[in-house]
Amino acid sequence: MTPEPGKRIALLVETSLGSGREILRGIARYARQKGTWQLFHAAGGLADAVPDWIQHWDGDAIIARIQNPEILEALERLDIPVVDVLGVCENRFPLVHVDDVAISTKVANHFLDRNFRHFGFYGIEGENWSEKRARSFQQNCREADSFHELHTPRKGRPGNPDRFGQLCEWIRDLPKPNAIMVCSDQRGLELLEACRSGGIPVPEQIAVVGVDNDLALCEISAPPLSSVRGGHFAVGYEAARLVDRILSGEKPPREPILIPPNGIVERDSSQVQAIEDPIVARGVQFIRENLAAPITNDTVARATGISRTLFQKRFRECMQQSIREFILQRRIERARLLIESTDVTLAEVAERSGFRHQEYLGQIIKKETGKTPGALRKEAISKRTESEV
Repeated sequence: MTPEPGKRIALLVETSLGSGREILRGIARYARQKGTWQLFHAAGGLADAVPDWIQHWDGDAIIARIQNPEILEALERLDIPVVDVLGVCENRFPLVHVDDVAISTKVANHFLDRNFRHFGFYGIEGENWSEKRARSFQQNCREADSFHELHTPRKGRPGNPDRFGQLCEWIRDLPKPNAIMVCSDQRGLELLEACRSGGIPVPEQIAVVGVDNDLALCEISAPPLSSVRGGHFAVGYEAARLVDRILSGEKPPREPILIPPNGIVERDSSQVQAIEDPIVARGVQFIRENLAAPITNDTVARATGISRTLFQKRFRECMQQSIREFILQRRIERARLLIESTDVTLAEVAERSGFRHQEYLGQIIKKETGKTPGALRKEAISKRTESEV
C-alpha cells in the first residue's frame, strides 16, 4: 500500500491567551494521530496581519483565527483551503467555534440556581461572539427583575482610565446582589479589579463568571475567577479533522461546526447564594477571605460590627444554616477545587482550606464524597483527559 503523502499545515493562531494555546493543543493531538502532517506556526502568534512568509508558502492548508478584514482578504487570495477558528469576520471559510449560546445558557443556569434576580453582562463592543453571548445570556435571564449590560471597545490598555472609570460607575449603580457574566476571562479580571476599587464584595454583592478558563488569569485574580471551559481543545481538534476531510475531497460545510462547553470551573467569584442582607454578606466575605485561618462565630460577628447573638440569628434566617455549617462547606469546596484542579500537595490543600492537618482533610473528604482525596484527583485528571477530544 502506498503511504499517505504528508501534508503541510500552517497555524495562524495567537498564543497570548489560554484559548489560543488550547486550540493549538487540539490541532497538535490530531496531527500526532495522523503521523504525516507538518505544522508551521506563525512565531509569536497572529497580530493584525498575516506573516509575510505565508504569501509564498508552499503548503496544503491553513487553520487561522481571522481577526479582521485585512487578514480575511490576504487569506482569500491564497489558493488553498482555510478553516477559521474565531468567527469575527463573516467570510467564505468554514468555521469551527465554541458554542456561544450554549456557553451563556450554562452561565445563566449557574446563577439562577443560586437564586439571583439581577443580572449583568460585560462585553466587548463590536465583537460578534461577545454580542451573541450577551443576547443568549439575556434571553436565559428573561424572568429576572433586571438586566444590565456594558460593552466597551477592545482597543486600549485594560487599565485605560476612561474605560475603567466607566466600568466602576456601571458596577456602582447596579442593583445588588447582582450576577455578572463577562465575555472572556480578560474582562473578568478588569471587572473584579473595579469591584475591589469600589469596595464591593465579590461574590456576596457581585458574583462573576468568565469564559475560557484561562488558568493563569483565573487563578491570579482576587478572588479567583469562576469560568466556563469553552472547549477550545476540541475546536482545534475538530478544525484539524475538518482540514483533513477537505484535503481528502470532501465539500466544506456551509454551517459552522459548534463545540459545546465542558462545564464551569467554580471558584470563589461565584460560589455563593444571592445574599440580600448586607450584614450577612459582609460576614460571608470575611469567612471567604479568612478561610485558612481559625474562624469562630465571635470573630465573624466582630468583623460585621454586631453582636454574636444577633449575627447568628440573621445568618441562619438568610442562609438557612449555621455559621459553622457554612464554614465547613466552604472549606470542603475549596479543598475539592485545589484537589481536582491543581497539583499542590495534600498537606498544602489542608493548610489552604483551613483543615488542621492532611489526615483530618482526608477524613472529611471521604465522609463527604465517599472517596479519598487521592482518588478524587485521579478521577478529575481522567475526566479532563476524556474531555480533550
